[in-house]
Amino acid sequence: MFTGIIQALGRIRGMQVQDGDLRMTIAAGGLDLSDVRLGDSIAVSGVCLTVVDLQRDAFTVDVSRETLDKTTLAHLQSGSVVNLEKALRLADRLGGHLVAGHVDGVGSIREIWASGRSQGITIAAPRDLLRYIAAKGSICVDGISLTVNALREDLFSFNLIPHTLTQTTAAQWRSGQCVNLEVDILARYLERWVVTGPGPELTSGIDRDFLAAKGFPV
Repeated sequence: MFTGIIQALGRIRGMQVQDGDLRMTIAAGGLDLSDVRLGDSIAVSGVCLTVVDLQRDAFTVDVSRETLDKTTLAHLQSGSVVNLEKALRLADRLGGHLVAGHVDGVGSIREIWASGRSQGITIAAPRDLLRYIAAKGSICVDGISLTVNALREDLFSFNLIPHTLTQTTAAQWRSGQCVNLEVDILARYLERWVVTGPGPELTSGIDRDFLAAKGFPV
């Protein structure tokens, strides 16, 4: 699990195609690798990947065909900058929200505008993900925990404060660019609960009417 609070900017140092999959080496930048071990998880622009090799200032991961097909990692090339976050420890602060590193879909940046010292961003999301996105709810974009400001049709928007712009890849985003999206994990489990019910051993007053009354999109 992760929090969506980016810890460092990495850079793709090398990529090697292996039977349709990809082995990727990433220069860790300011990410402290002293406590990282083989088999540990690191989120790379929102994608949870397993460390298969370690160097003093870099790590190597294998990227499966499934991951290449369902995320933006297939668009990376040598020199590309990526957001990095090590896996959450139970004693860590939860500064963002609970993030699994399992990308739900790819969105497209539609609009970028100035909003005081911040930037406003509008992203077009796949329609099957929109039911999980709520105004003032959380969403993970390229590994960054963000708060949704508004929804309309197939679009959602949010603000990026100056700190986020300087500490993540968001400053490099451009209109038309694709980004990884992971919806709030709680929304997915709530839907599962509503669809399947609590089970014969439990009773619950949670249903679609209850969630709608509390402001959840159903």
